[in-house]
Amino acid sequence: MLLLSLVLVVLDGAIANVALPSIAISLGAHPSDTVWVVSSYQLAVLVALLPCGALGEIYGPRRVFLMGVAVFTLASTACALAGSLPLLVAARFMQGLGAGAMMGLAAMNLRTAVPQRMLGTIIGFNAMAIAISAAAGPAVAGAILSFASWPWLFAVNLPLGLLVLSCGRFLGHMAGVRRRLDVPALLASAAMFILFFAGAELIATAPASGSILIGCSILCLLAVLRLERNTPTPIVPTDLLSDPGFRVAVIASVACFTGQMLAYVALPFYLHHTMGMTPALTGLYMMPWPIATIIMAPIAGRLADRIKTAWLCACGGGLLALGLLIAGLFPPDAKGIAFLIGTTLAGTGFGLFQTPNNRILLLSAPKARSGAAGAMQGTARLMGQTMGAISMSIIFALVPVGDAPAIALVIAGLCTAVSALVSLSRARYETVNRR
Repeated sequence: MLLLSLVLVVLDGAIANVALPSIAISLGAHPSDTVWVVSSYQLAVLVALLPCGALGEIYGPRRVFLMGVAVFTLASTACALAGSLPLLVAARFMQGLGAGAMMGLAAMNLRTAVPQRMLGTIIGFNAMAIAISAAAGPAVAGAILSFASWPWLFAVNLPLGLLVLSCGRFLGHMAGVRRRLDVPALLASAAMFILFFAGAELIATAPASGSILIGCSILCLLAVLRLERNTPTPIVPTDLLSDPGFRVAVIASVACFTGQMLAYVALPFYLHHTMGMTPALTGLYMMPWPIATIIMAPIAGRLADRIKTAWLCACGGGLLALGLLIAGLFPPDAKGIAFLIGTTLAGTGFGLFQTPNNRILLLSAPKARSGAAGAMQGTARLMGQTMGAISMSIIFALVPVGDAPAIALVIAGLCTAVSALVSLSRARYETVNRR
């Protein structure tokens, strides 16, 4: 059931991109405005993760998780019935809030449902399911749109959401820890992410305005830290971040997902502009990465139960960096052999990194703080992906389109190399502790 809920969230995020042209025509909207159908969902997920993690710890993870499923399902129905772009964007924002609760508390529910010795394996299957959903999203959307209109992309969530809700009774029960919810800190946290996201959207086209908004988001972060300086269980989990293992895993995750998103945006442009491929060939040449991730993720999960996770993360980040540097630095050849080798290595490294890093994020936290740990895991991923998108926008603004993709792939390789080195520093720390 938890796997199905994650598939639902990831698949819904992936299929919306494909429907944007159809939505623009159907609702009589400008194509640039329809981007908010995607952006509002991502923003809502980012805003909801940390507060929903806190709510899960207070009221119990099962209750808040199922409330998220209910909100997601109802909002999906509202998306399917939306008759205008503003209504659709609002419904997508509500859908993202539900998705944030599902993503943030899946890990906490997982820890109550699975023995610790099997956690790495199950996280590996989670990563595999997410990779399959992300890779299949465009194909699923294309299949639905070939015989139905775009509202059906959201209507299909209704039976799946109801199925997850009906299986909710099988989730393990974990009592919440009653404590006061700091509403001012919660509002400041939401404002922090909204300002950061808005600044990220503007940074390439209006650098001054974007920088001001990002600066204001940093001020909101400082306000949250000040409001919660004496709180033992803060919304922004500074208590967990004080643990070196958890802190290093978060930093490595942000660096890795920055490189991953930067590469994902750059790869289609590289294939089209640098190698002159058709859209069909571009899609075909993009497949080795997700396929390699799908294969490696469950293997990494099994290895994470037997081998020190820091070494696995360092090897995964190193392979990812090597693959991206090969793709970006090697001269393009007619058959794209270097590109295929590079992206296959990158996908293998990404799968090897992701599972053990998520495992250490969860196991570094006490069970009672699993909500904050799971929420921080999702926040690190989304923050990294947002920074990757910002970086790509800046590169496109500064560099000719023909040169930008290769430069972006090299920068992405450097970002993922940072994630490998950061993970390696955790290995040194663990070795010192064992002595």
